[in-house]
Amino acid sequence: MAATGDDNGAVTSPDASDLAALRPRLPSPLQEVTDDRFARRGVRLLLKRDDLIHPELVGNKWRKLAPNLIAAAGRTVVTFGGAYSNHLRATAAAGRLLGNPTIGIVRGQELADRPLNPSLARCVADGMRLHFVDRTTYRCKSEPETQAGLLRAAGAEGAYVVPEGGSNALAVRGCRELGEELRGQADVVALACGTGGTLAGLAAGLGPGQRALGIPVLKGGFLAADVERLQEQAFGERRGDWALDDRFHFGGYGRTTAELDAFAKDFEERHEVAVERLYVAKLLYGLVVMVEEGAFGKGDAVIAVVTGAPFGR
Repeated sequence: MAATGDDNGAVTSPDASDLAALRPRLPSPLQEVTDDRFARRGVRLLLKRDDLIHPELVGNKWRKLAPNLIAAAGRTVVTFGGAYSNHLRATAAAGRLLGNPTIGIVRGQELADRPLNPSLARCVADGMRLHFVDRTTYRCKSEPETQAGLLRAAGAEGAYVVPEGGSNALAVRGCRELGEELRGQADVVALACGTGGTLAGLAAGLGPGQRALGIPVLKGGFLAADVERLQEQAFGERRGDWALDDRFHFGGYGRTTAELDAFAKDFEERHEVAVERLYVAKLLYGLVVMVEEGAFGKGDAVIAVVTGAPFGR
């Protein structure tokens, strides 16, 4: 699985067969759950268990990272994230499993002098080298001149760059397979959104008459433009029937409330499914509100994509 030397000492980079050797569970299971809040409205609720794809490259992280790791062709992979980034952890784990060096550019220069939190400590344990930057510079990380400066400062010139959240054209095309796995399985497929790449690919893969619903976990109302841009980069045009509902971010990325935590615990007890709080809980909470509002028709089947698992469980 790791990048290795051949008989002549040349480096053999990870390829599709290496990724297959990691034994991903694809297609991921589709699990119907009986929930009275949906049943009394005549709506079926199913969970697309992408959290079961791989124990370390969980959920949509596998779908986004796999094509990018092949494209990296053994080069160092550089990516970006905050102090609790699921994407940083997944990239670090992928680097360890495949023998790719990884560097994480982390938002918040002030964190450099503090003890690492459990999330960043896991990244380091998996071999990722961390480079902390101030928040003003981080906001401009996608600008070519700023990004070039960041790569120089991190000693990563010539590295393969994966954007924050892993969302680029390759990732979107990888996530199209999620939609293809769900063709004909439901009327609505819903998921929580960070950078929009999974929604962009999912919507493109669904069949006629199906629609994708995104629940942003960041506030600001900017995500629709980002999803359209990602689809244009991946496919040359907007694809599929998709929409966003911005009401369920609970204050923004990384924010939760006592109400949301209580909801997640209740869902776990009802259905014996561990609920990740920063994304999946917000998705499920939003769906419960929407079904009570009559957003889905009697007889509709709604799939909630479980894109991640609670860290540390």
